[in-house]
Amino acid sequence: MSPLPSNDRVQCVQSFDELLTRKFEGRINAFCWPRVLEGDFSAVVAALGPGEGIVTLDEEQLQSLDLSREGCVAVNAMLSDLQRLRAHGLDPALNCIHAYPRDDSASVVATDVFSFHADSAPIEAATWLCTYHGAWSEGVPNEAAVRRIDVPETRAALLREYGGNDDAGFAEFLHEQCYDLHYAPISETAIYPFGHFNLWRIAVEYPGSPVPPCIHRAPTTQPGDPPRLLLIS
Repeated sequence: MSPLPSNDRVQCVQSFDELLTRKFEGRINAFCWPRVLEGDFSAVVAALGPGEGIVTLDEEQLQSLDLSREGCVAVNAMLSDLQRLRAHGLDPALNCIHAYPRDDSASVVATDVFSFHADSAPIEAATWLCTYHGAWSEGVPNEAAVRRIDVPETRAALLREYGGNDDAGFAEFLHEQCYDLHYAPISETAIYPFGHFNLWRIAVEYPGSPVPPCIHRAPTTQPGDPPRLLLIS
């Protein structure tokens, strides 16, 4: 079984229905449904073959793969999750991730998914995640991280990038560039794993949210690392 988080921002649940209906409140900004799934997910990755970037998979493609029984079991598990989320009005995607785009700009704050960040939305929403294969996502409790724009040296560098005063215009600049959504962990020991097969629902930043957003990141990967199979909505 994959390791489970041990902090009071995350609450584990026992079923999909509980994962769907539990309310974010108090200190809880992430729900995790721990699972062990049967099947050979490595065989699915091998059958998909080489690729670049992020490849979105569809049902027809997955069902057409030449797989062993265990590979078919893995495909059916992923398709079951897709159907489960769609049945509740969500729009999930199943991706085979060979590599994520990196922020190659000269900015002092990188805004790619390898940086600890919070998701945001204009209306009430949540992010759903499950890693079936490859490196898993990671989270960090809010009290164990600081917004990068609140680090004095970083803020000063961003102010130079902006070329103006630390005023309402600067705040708008930080928001437009998504700099205000990125965080630095205060302690590496506080970082926790999302694990394999666990289905997550995490809080995002939106107007009126009762809890702070869940701070998380995609795993840092290197060339030659196995692709990720990731469900995201």
